[in-house]
Amino acid sequence: MNNLTFKFMKKAFLIIVVCLSTVLFSCKKDKNTNQSSSPEAVKSDTADAAFADNGWPREAENNGTKLVYYQPQVDDWKDFKEITARLAFSLTPKDGKQVLGVASLKAETLVDKDNRSAFIKNLQVTDIRFPALDEKKVPEMEKLFKETLPQSGDPISVDRILADLTQTKSPPKGITAKNDPPVIFYSTNPAVLLIVQGEPVLVPVEKTDIQYVVNTNWDLFFDKTSKEYYLLAENVWLTSKSLDGKWTKTAKLPSGLINLPSGQNFDDVKKMIPPPSTGAAPEVFYSNKPAELIAVNGNPKFIKIDGTKLLYIDNTENDVFADETNGQYYVLLSGRWFSSKELTGPWKYAGNSLPADFAKIPKNSPRANVLSSVPGTQEAKDAVMLSQVPTTAILKKSDAEAKVKVNYDGPPQFKPIEGTKMQYASNTQEKIIKVGDLYYLCFQAVWFMSTSPNGPWKTCDSVPKEIYTIPPSSPVYNVTYVTQTTTDTTVESSTTAGYFGAFIIGATVGAILTYGTGWYYPPYVYYGGLYPIYRPWPYAYGGGAVYNPWTGGYAVGRRVYGPYGAAGTSAWYNPATGRYGRSASVQGWYGGRTAASTYNPWTGNYARTNQGHNAYAQWGHSAATNGNQWVQTGHITTRRGTAVAYQTSGGKEGVITHRRGGGTTIHTNNNVYAGHDGHVYKRDANGNWSHYNNGNGGWTQAGTLGSSKKSGEAIQRNKPNQGLGANGAGERIQRDNLQKPEQNLGGETRLGDRTQHDNFPKADQTLGQPNKPLGEAGRPDITNDLDRSAFSRDRGETQTRNFQNFQHQGGFGGGGFRGGGGFRGRR
Repeated sequence: MNNLTFKFMKKAFLIIVVCLSTVLFSCKKDKNTNQSSSPEAVKSDTADAAFADNGWPREAENNGTKLVYYQPQVDDWKDFKEITARLAFSLTPKDGKQVLGVASLKAETLVDKDNRSAFIKNLQVTDIRFPALDEKKVPEMEKLFKETLPQSGDPISVDRILADLTQTKSPPKGITAKNDPPVIFYSTNPAVLLIVQGEPVLVPVEKTDIQYVVNTNWDLFFDKTSKEYYLLAENVWLTSKSLDGKWTKTAKLPSGLINLPSGQNFDDVKKMIPPPSTGAAPEVFYSNKPAELIAVNGNPKFIKIDGTKLLYIDNTENDVFADETNGQYYVLLSGRWFSSKELTGPWKYAGNSLPADFAKIPKNSPRANVLSSVPGTQEAKDAVMLSQVPTTAILKKSDAEAKVKVNYDGPPQFKPIEGTKMQYASNTQEKIIKVGDLYYLCFQAVWFMSTSPNGPWKTCDSVPKEIYTIPPSSPVYNVTYVTQTTTDTTVESSTTAGYFGAFIIGATVGAILTYGTGWYYPPYVYYGGLYPIYRPWPYAYGGGAVYNPWTGGYAVGRRVYGPYGAAGTSAWYNPATGRYGRSASVQGWYGGRTAASTYNPWTGNYARTNQGHNAYAQWGHSAATNGNQWVQTGHITTRRGTAVAYQTSGGKEGVITHRRGGGTTIHTNNNVYAGHDGHVYKRDANGNWSHYNNGNGGWTQAGTLGSSKKSGEAIQRNKPNQGLGANGAGERIQRDNLQKPEQNLGGETRLGDRTQHDNFPKADQTLGQPNKPLGEAGRPDITNDLDRSAFSRDRGETQTRNFQNFQHQGGFGGGGFRGGGGFRGRR
């Protein structure tokens, strides 16, 4: 932070304190971490607005100088941490005339995944161009621009950034996944899927002859006296002599079940004792490893998808389609497509040969949610790109090291990692990698190192490169998606979607995001103590994993898969207390977003959190959630505007002001752009471009792309008596094609496909050299580039508003999104 900005912020802070002497910023700190907690004390729409992208253009003011700056056009987002962009702006000095210009910028970003916003910090202005300004006045205007442009705190929607990058960023390389189909059952009758991973792990229930099966997704018991299994499937009790045998409904339960102790996670079971008289017995499908179930409510009801040869089955929670052209059925499971001639199977992987009609599914179709898993679609590209955007945490080293805890089941045991010289700890839930004589622990997305498998653990200043060669066939593969840097006192951890179990796989026509690697990692059971200890490893199937494009992650859990999702997601044993636990709700979007206890089989974490990504639950907060890595404490609104107090993990304090007339959104058209040639352009409602040139009377026609009308016809709609003085050009910028704030800025199909193959300027191309004159305005390569920018801006606007609507409707709760082209909640 430069001295000028700091002085300005300090002054603003003092003013607010004086004006609000009776109001205290909420600065609750964790006793152990010295870090600020989330701003829960202030809950209002204004609070949310302070951390959200509320639209463009924006206005800032400093000592009478007024700056209107339009949405940045992002050229690159290096490692999804450093943005290179250009923006168009108008600058009006105090008592001076308005001038227009373009600026080239670089800035660091912090991403708040929950609000889907990127916060700008450490902004640098690398180039400024004024296409219609006397050269003698340029230094003064450059100074005013740099002093007035907000240096940090300005949020921009991640969707806006990704819309720009879709045009320029190369697709990532997918992992070597295993795409063999799992066992897929099919039923048109009420059915449940009973998964017991491996042999049943039986643990006694105190003071009874009953044993509880821990490695399963349902409430399953074994009576030692009758040697029968008892299964509670929702509100119906079933019994069988063997797990893979015939299950029948029963109204008679062994006395051991009737005498289950209170608490100890049996309370929900006790509510069904004695057995209810109502409820039909479902069919039970059994598997000893993760499997999937296509459950149709009666005979399949097929619905035709307009504009395609596809039909989908309406009376199922699964995504099942039929193709009239080839007579094949298709099902989407954990982000992967499988095909078959019969709904009963056999199934084979079809991700590389999906019919082209899948990409033509209308966006308002009740099954449009699958577009995120169709290779080559914009939705699939968005999912892949969003998965690479990191979540970041900055922690004090001493605090992190004090909280690390590793438990082994017996003496530490290590197994080799295939294809490497490394080993991983096999008898603990923690991810510990042995590299040479050193041990590296990835604990809740932070790396630690020790010379002993038992610690003590110190944060890593560097992580060995060998660790990032761990193959997907290893159960500890997900740690390769965690990187970090350190200072003398802090550690900054960055984590992408792979850590939580969402992986990119390559397809013939494009990359897609899937859940799990597809490899099966057998669970681990330890029988060395009084009770057996069961440790599930990550899985790909058996949880009903579905992708939500708005959260950018997968959630697992479906009714027919049991109340706890799957055997690998919930049932677990706590050797410290001798009790078994089960998550009240299973893994949520992108790592477990729920107010109840959650378990993520990829991270191995059990946590209770009301915040977003529970990778950081141990640290007491979720990294960049609500900006609380650096904008921490409280915010309050007065007639003077909004102020956000903050404290960083390094102890720096200050205030960011969002004053009216400074950093606020102005409700006018966002149709002014920065050209790569250094000129300022605007676009009318018909797609025509004009560039700003004061010598030619303000705006000069730059082409007639996208319209049957001439550019001049559109420009003539300005009032004939408007002048070009201090306000004339600016007024026309703000009044041309004025739209309501909630109105989309054009349509996604307006430009068609004609912009896809035009020559695109390189991402690192500058806005021109200060010692050279501006190039000729309106060249086809520039206007084609601007067409792409306009298309991306419109799309980013639509995506941003759709996400905010989803968020305001309580979308993170899961469920309730059937139809309308959005996510169909099935939990």
